[in-house]
Amino acid sequence: MAIHWYPGHMHKANKDMTEVLANVDIVIELLDARIPYSSQNPNIARLRANKPCIKILSKSDLADPAITKLWQAHFEQDQDVQTLLTTLNQSDKAQKVTSLCHKLMPGKVKSNLQMLVMVAGIPNVGKSTLINALASRKVTKTGDEPAITKGQQRIKLEDKNITLLDTPGILWPKIHNVNSGYRLAATGAIKETATDALDLAMYVADYLLKHNPQVLLKRYGLKSTPETEVEFLEMMGAKRGCLRSGGRVELDQASSIFIKEFRAGILGGISLETPDMIALEEIEVKRLQEEKAERDKLRKVRGKARLKQVDNRHGKG
Repeated sequence: MAIHWYPGHMHKANKDMTEVLANVDIVIELLDARIPYSSQNPNIARLRANKPCIKILSKSDLADPAITKLWQAHFEQDQDVQTLLTTLNQSDKAQKVTSLCHKLMPGKVKSNLQMLVMVAGIPNVGKSTLINALASRKVTKTGDEPAITKGQQRIKLEDKNITLLDTPGILWPKIHNVNSGYRLAATGAIKETATDALDLAMYVADYLLKHNPQVLLKRYGLKSTPETEVEFLEMMGAKRGCLRSGGRVELDQASSIFIKEFRAGILGGISLETPDMIALEEIEVKRLQEEKAERDKLRKVRGKARLKQVDNRHGKG
């Protein structure tokens, strides 16, 4: 099942962001460290051109440290990109962010000119928390629900020659990689009403059973590794008392518990994607897109042929 969530305010926010990018000096893009690729807005990469970019891997305390280092090295292959790690408590990184902005724009610092820095990212990735830390005061709303910020606002950092442009958390109209849709939903970037807990739990459980089953065994006290994600949810649900009459496991209840514990980091530092994994997925996405384009082309050819047959029958050929 493909997962998408693109409400009307995101369409407007994308448009507004596109219009102002030409005047921006630096782009700060917050990514979820557990899913750095899937939480990266392809529109930002396309529109920022050669502008300096700071990619902040937020919630790094919830991710696998070794995999996070791989992503930092991957992103910094682009000479215009610098990376920085932050945790759920981002206040300790405020000075590093402003110092990095000054380092990337030495000309403006030397001339004592104000720089405009856009802060962007997907919903629920921690933009408002970071901006409040940078401003040393509460200037934006924060929360654990996506889509808290609805419109752009500018925040001037006193004595820093930096004006922050806070943008709403936005996704993009079409998530081509089905896996990315699941990862965004699993980490909380997509509203609960647009997802299904059982579907997400099965996706995350399947991933962990293949790549890190010891996490599940340790957390839920399982004596053997389940063969399937459904078997895991049944074993885990039984342990947690998610039972209905007759002793059957209530899978929806077990799924909700599992996803909440994953999001909270109770299972430990877990990353759901690696650069090598994404390279393979991109190849598959491209193949599927090419196949779809070929089917669409064939459909048009057949449509034109049918119209021509109709015209010929009516003497219009």
